[in-house]
Amino acid sequence: MTGKSILITGCSSGIGLDAARGLRARGWRVFATCRQQGDCDRLVAEGFESFRLDYADEASIATAVETTLGLTGGRLDAVFNNGAYACPGAVEDLPRGALREIFEVNLFGYHDLARRVIPVMRKQGHGRIVNCSSVLGLVGMKWRGAYVATKFAMEGLTDVMRIEMAGTGVEVILIEPGPIGTRIRENAIPHFEKWIDWENSARRDEYAALRGRLYEKSGPDKFELPSSAVTAKLIHAVEAPRPKARYFVTTPTYLMNIARRLLPTRLLDWVIAKG
Repeated sequence: MTGKSILITGCSSGIGLDAARGLRARGWRVFATCRQQGDCDRLVAEGFESFRLDYADEASIATAVETTLGLTGGRLDAVFNNGAYACPGAVEDLPRGALREIFEVNLFGYHDLARRVIPVMRKQGHGRIVNCSSVLGLVGMKWRGAYVATKFAMEGLTDVMRIEMAGTGVEVILIEPGPIGTRIRENAIPHFEKWIDWENSARRDEYAALRGRLYEKSGPDKFELPSSAVTAKLIHAVEAPRPKARYFVTTPTYLMNIARRLLPTRLLDWVIAKG
């Protein structure tokens, strides 16, 4: 893969960091971006070309793309849209501001970055845009409404973009992880504390289980896989001559994809509620 280049977001830890290391090991030139400059500095010390890209900051997206193209001579083979966060809470307790904020990062930032690289990929006649979705882009689960909403929206936008880009040489691809060993739960705590007034919620008693899950360390989730499982699918997505439109990761994602197509809605609700 000598000479191939990829811009990856959310590389401070988890899926993004593993993807950056995995693709670099395969000969890709990796531009590993992070939201915080301190994380970028750590990656630079590890030998990466790393700079800041914060999905909530349009200027940082523009600068990151400009920096990348300046380093590659105006070419870019792939983008992996990966950074995202969760804001747990009952849907009835989600203020408008919480949804606005999470959509800025989990959807609008992805779309902004994709739009900025499409003209480059169209001109060179090839490119891969890989969006990291979730099993929660296929089915909804209690307490995860904000995150689910962003992933459902991204699924639709990505599907349409894939159809529209047919024949241009630009492939648009979804990766659908399920439970992966990342810091998403810990990273959700500040957003929960900022937006969810659980003490005054009609569901106050129900929040005990959610808060325990957020704040108390526990073992891995059932069926949880390491970030390397996502990297393996990403490698196929960016290197295969004919990539798939969707790549499922973890057993729950495969099962939920089948269940949502075969089961009546009420029965699917019951299955999901039972975990």
